Amino acid sequence: MSEHFYAVIMAGGGGTRLWPLSRRSRPKQMLSLVGDQTLMQLSVERLAGLFPPERILVSTGADQAEAIRFQCPDLPGENFIIEPYSRNNAPAVGLAALTLQQRDPQAVMAMLTADHYIENIPVFLQTLRAAQAAAEEGHLVTLGIAPTYPATGFGYIEQGASLGERAGLEVFEARSFKEKPDLETARKFLADNDHAWNSGMFIWKVERVLGEFERQMPDLYRQLQVIPPGGGAEALKAAWDGIPARDSISIDFGVMEGAERVAVIPASGLGWNDIGSWNALFDVIAPDAAGNIIHCDDHINIDSQGSLVIANGSSGRTVVTIGVRDLVIVDTGDVLLVCHKEQAQDVRKVVELLKQANRNNLL
Repeated sequence: MSEHFYAVIMAGGGGTRLWPLSRRSRPKQMLSLVGDQTLMQLSVERLAGLFPPERILVSTGADQAEAIRFQCPDLPGENFIIEPYSRNNAPAVGLAALTLQQRDPQAVMAMLTADHYIENIPVFLQTLRAAQAAAEEGHLVTLGIAPTYPATGFGYIEQGASLGERAGLEVFEARSFKEKPDLETARKFLADNDHAWNSGMFIWKVERVLGEFERQMPDLYRQLQVIPPGGGAEALKAAWDGIPARDSISIDFGVMEGAERVAVIPASGLGWNDIGSWNALFDVIAPDAAGNIIHCDDHINIDSQGSLVIANGSSGRTVVTIGVRDLVIVDTGDVLLVCHKEQAQDVRKVVELLKQANRNNLL
């Protein structure tokens, strides 16, 4: 029944791919990149056609909870599941599943993302309805994204036999998970029509996924079981401290790769984008006549094309571009980033260098 269907938005992580605008204290989901609303606010808004506010939960860290609560005032305070600190997302998913089980033993949980962009909301909600139907039958359902190019930055899910249609969409057995492939392999995956991108969105009965935690990650499961109903900061912190280091892994590695009865829905037409680099904004924001995307109050352009210019106003500087092509320019006041669009992914390397140099003021 739909009254047992809950959405849990995973809103942790520090976000490094959109540095320097994205920082530890203000990760990607807190940014207004597409329109006036943040990605977090858009993630909540698009669920309105399927979930009332009381069935939308947010999993986040203690360091981000206050800011996210401010952005999402319609969500009940008790719907925020707050980790003491980050232990990767398998523990976070386990805690969210336990919280829902304590609230509603019949709960079906849609684990969704806070920092992705989805344009076609009706198709997204239809996909969730189909996934709910498959989850009610005992499947652990993952939403695949029908690939549009040979991406090497995404994981892939191999589709097996068809399980028939649910809510008008075909559901398949998930045969295997493939980590980020090289280009040649990605081209094969694109051509064979049997692979989907791993979106990181999952739907399951909480009793089923907790059963998989118990089977595959028993130490983590035991730590979660000592948390009393309603949590409590001290009890949660003690349980979190006791999680073995080997269990601070992703849900994909910890549960999904070895799980039983996994299904995949290869969703198409979602207009999905994980906004995994500055360059990705060109896929979700319409550029101007010169192919530029300008988020800057005071920009002077002379013959510049195909470039992204973002200045958050804190620097007070006028940004001038003359004859540049295909650049990313981001001015945050304390950092000025200039790079070619094709190397936008390399901002991760800058973040690693800053970590090594203990330049935490820039992280």
